[in-house]
Amino acid sequence: MWKRDESVKPAAPPAPTPAAAPSAPAGAAPVVSEPRGQLGRDMVNIGKSVVIKGELSGSEDLTIEGQVDGRIDLKGNVLTIGPNGKIKAEIFAKAVVVLGEVTGNVNASEKVDIRDNGSVDGDIASPRVAIAEGAHFRGSVDMQRAGAAKAQQPQAQKPNQPQQGQPPQQPQHNQPQVQQQGQRVGA
Repeated sequence: MWKRDESVKPAAPPAPTPAAAPSAPAGAAPVVSEPRGQLGRDMVNIGKSVVIKGELSGSEDLTIEGQVDGRIDLKGNVLTIGPNGKIKAEIFAKAVVVLGEVTGNVNASEKVDIRDNGSVDGDIASPRVAIAEGAHFRGSVDMQRAGAAKAQQPQAQKPNQPQQGQPPQQPQHNQPQVQQQGQRVGA
């Protein structure tokens, strides 16, 4: 059996051997490096037996091995759908990696990556999209960057305001025009 108190405490790195350790002052604290997997980012896992119905949002990277029906909102983080994951949701994330099944639209601000045996049935909107050989995708792809989309659309002008360098236009009416002599023109 394991003891709960020991599992909560972080594991101490093995003490260096005296021959390999450089001499240090007696009061100096040992330097502890971060594990390579952490890199300062929090990561949460949802197991394959978990079923979520509704809205899922957060501010951590997330790996889903279970089932989610509804909406997933991780706009500043990475969402990974594991090989056992089954998602029926609208997805909003910084990056999405699909190893399982997704039914619904996927919106990513950086990248969508559908890996081998991954499946997406829905539309993808992201500046970068990667679909591996052996992956399944049915839908449309919009790879337009958010900044480029705004720059390509002309600024909407009010209908009665003239464009630069053009004379103002008279409003169009469906009533016939009348000349000064009282004769009708146009019908």
